[in-house]
Amino acid sequence: MLNRFYYKSKKIILNSLIHIFLISVAITCVYPLLWMIVSSLKTQETIFKDISLIPSQLRLENYFLAWKAGGFGGHFLNSVVYTITVVFAIVIISSLAAYAFSRLRFKGSKLLFYMFMIAMMIPVPGSFVALFMLLNKLHLRDTPIGYILCMISVGLSVSIFLFKTFFDKMPQELEDAARIDGCSKFGIWWHVALPLARPVLAVVVVFNALNVWNEYILALIIFDSRRHMPLQVALQAFQGEFVTNYPLLMAGLTITALPIIVVYLLMQKYIVKGVASQEVFG
Repeated sequence: MLNRFYYKSKKIILNSLIHIFLISVAITCVYPLLWMIVSSLKTQETIFKDISLIPSQLRLENYFLAWKAGGFGGHFLNSVVYTITVVFAIVIISSLAAYAFSRLRFKGSKLLFYMFMIAMMIPVPGSFVALFMLLNKLHLRDTPIGYILCMISVGLSVSIFLFKTFFDKMPQELEDAARIDGCSKFGIWWHVALPLARPVLAVVVVFNALNVWNEYILALIIFDSRRHMPLQVALQAFQGEFVTNYPLLMAGLTITALPIIVVYLLMQKYIVKGVASQEVFG
């Protein structure tokens, strides 16, 4: 009886400590985001004086001023086009490549796959010089196409690895049944493999969308003209040499963060399955 009470008490204490730790981590992660949103509704004079999370006066016009002063319209459209194009291309290319690496046996397949895996270990800034020289020779620097191709290459390796890991676990019987029904290899990928890979697909979409949407340094290297720049460059309008307009900067950051948050919330169920490697096939 005492042993049972001891183990039950130990379990309750352990679970309480775990929940306290997780709540602390959640607060640590959410508080900066909440502070950013609240600060975007304050004035330059009160942003550091008023530390409360409920401003005495809401300045909703900060969002309008930030959108207008930062020229967000064109940059926002650029980021939307870049993100959709890059994510779509990465999903198609990486899923096809991963399915080929997983199911087809051809000469040099392992070497080619390992080359993609080695590319994961190279930090993106380490390839800036090579990308700059390559785009110059191809006359693609300062063009949206050059930027899109670079961003596709950045996200391919991780995406191929995620898809291949999933396809390796997919039962062969599903493909055999589809083949009996008359599906080609391409048809099996499209009608069987890709629909079953929705958890991994959600992870790949959000991971790459986040990378493209928040990219800043590579855009500065590739682009000379400001009209091709993504949304993150617009935030420079609020940072002067001596003075920074913090309320408008926080409003701009809120605007840039909102689309990614919406995408994450829409795909949260599949992301949890993909990250937790939930067993899809019973």
